[in-house]
Amino acid sequence: MTGHGHPADDPATAAPYGDGTRAVRAGLPEPVKNEPPLPGPVFAAHFHLPGEVAGPYTYGRDTNPTWTLLERAIGELEAPGREDADTVVFASGMAAVSAVLLSQARAGDTVVLPDDGYQALPLVREQLEAYGVRVRTAPTGGDAQLTALDGARLLWIETPSNPGLDVCDVRRLVDAAHGAGTLVAVDNTLATPLGQRPLELGADFSVASGTKGLTGHGDLLLGYVVCRDPGLAAAVRRWRKIVGAVPGPMEAWLAHRSLATIQLRTERQWANALAVAEALDGRAEVSGLRYPGLPSDPSHKTAARQMSGFGSVVSFTLPDRAHAERFMSALHLVEDATSFGGVRSTAERRGRWGGDAVPEGFIRFSAGAEDPRDLVADLLRALDQAGSGA
Repeated sequence: MTGHGHPADDPATAAPYGDGTRAVRAGLPEPVKNEPPLPGPVFAAHFHLPGEVAGPYTYGRDTNPTWTLLERAIGELEAPGREDADTVVFASGMAAVSAVLLSQARAGDTVVLPDDGYQALPLVREQLEAYGVRVRTAPTGGDAQLTALDGARLLWIETPSNPGLDVCDVRRLVDAAHGAGTLVAVDNTLATPLGQRPLELGADFSVASGTKGLTGHGDLLLGYVVCRDPGLAAAVRRWRKIVGAVPGPMEAWLAHRSLATIQLRTERQWANALAVAEALDGRAEVSGLRYPGLPSDPSHKTAARQMSGFGSVVSFTLPDRAHAERFMSALHLVEDATSFGGVRSTAERRGRWGGDAVPEGFIRFSAGAEDPRDLVADLLRALDQAGSGA
């Protein structure tokens, strides 16, 4: 995981570099005269391979130089200074999720999932059960998954949860799980590596959709897994090879290019999310407001112990479906779209998809990088217009 782009410490002071410095240099190769700092994408289905098979690059489903640099960069952000951390990139976040669960669990094993996580997890549960894996579920809040750990092979944590934004104590769950011989994977999509580092909290896997805040521009699909142990990473990488869930070189290159601005993007998004949450707090038509960065949020104390940033997503509920749809239609600066973590603010009435246990008026809002005054004004004007029935 070392390289020109991995400044684990300032050699002059032996002090760790900051996240911004790390982000702009993550994964860069050693400099070569007259070559670009970040080489372009390598488009190759195969590589010259005379004689015996040797060297890192043989066939395009196995390895690619563009993936190598991106994997190094993500590892440097998720686990700075950990030379044993191993990163594997995938074609999508769900490919990464599936790789961990299906490479680690066998028929007869037990997996513990959150019952309030991403809406595709019930589909994953069905597939696990079809393969003979037993699945238990419990809520994220209150560390309730502790009650389901007995005899489990793998605990899957999603914190903050999507879309409800509950938070659990990762260290507490990890300690209990490891004490029982259970592996722990943490979905770090919403927090991003700058907001939370699951491997530093003891988890075995940090898993995320790079489609969201990691790359932040809403223009590519990507997933990744960072493993504490090279043996676990080998099983994940083998699964990627078997199912062929590999990212394209252009997507990998775009992702790496986008990482350079992750600190700039996320800090603005987090500040905007807090400003929005503060503006919504106390509005008569808003109920169930959740944002871990709000001091009044039920999860704030736990989140503050393990997160350095609270994410871009705010959730809240309007009185009913019609009210929520009037609100969405009245927004000017906020796009009505799914997903989150992009530089342009988005929101949606989440219940339109089904699969999430949320009220009909539930809104998932993702703060972008707009001027906070403009963004808050847009939301408050839309709330006023929706409340008037216009």
